[in-house]
Amino acid sequence: MLSRTEIRHIFNTSKNFNELFDAFDEAILQGIDDVELYRILFWNDSLGSDELILFGEKLAREFRHIAYDVYMWLANIFEVLFGKKDNFEMALTYYQKAAAIKPDEPDPYLDACDCYNPDLDIPPAKNLIEFLKIGLEFVHNKKSICLRLAVLYQSIGEKDLAEYYRVKGDESGESPIR
Repeated sequence: MLSRTEIRHIFNTSKNFNELFDAFDEAILQGIDDVELYRILFWNDSLGSDELILFGEKLAREFRHIAYDVYMWLANIFEVLFGKKDNFEMALTYYQKAAAIKPDEPDPYLDACDCYNPDLDIPPAKNLIEFLKIGLEFVHNKKSICLRLAVLYQSIGEKDLAEYYRVKGDESGESPIR
């Protein structure tokens, strides 16, 4: 049986998938639900997207109470590491999974918009718009979501809808979250 310190060391330094998997499995068996420990694993640069998905999905299934944090962290990793390839679809997928767990949290919706590349329309603006409209139903402070919708509609040439959401955001009387 590996200690928490040994697991942390393996997550931090190992480049061997089998060793990482065994340490991960050991951490799960021990019931370790410390997101900070798994973040070390997720940032291990020897892991590809398939391995990150494998570890993240299993972790979220095993410890439902930290699934939101796991999904947000995976989304951030996909945005930062794999975003270089203009592949933000996986980041959006994990923001959507996080929002499904905490639909009234604005961060998944707003962070997903940060992935948007208007020159390449990646992820597709229409997908982001649909996601934000879902968020608009649940979040308490609607102004930030409305303003992001306005920007997205403007970027795809829908000026009337952009203006509609700009006005709707202003009418909310709230301060934008960010």
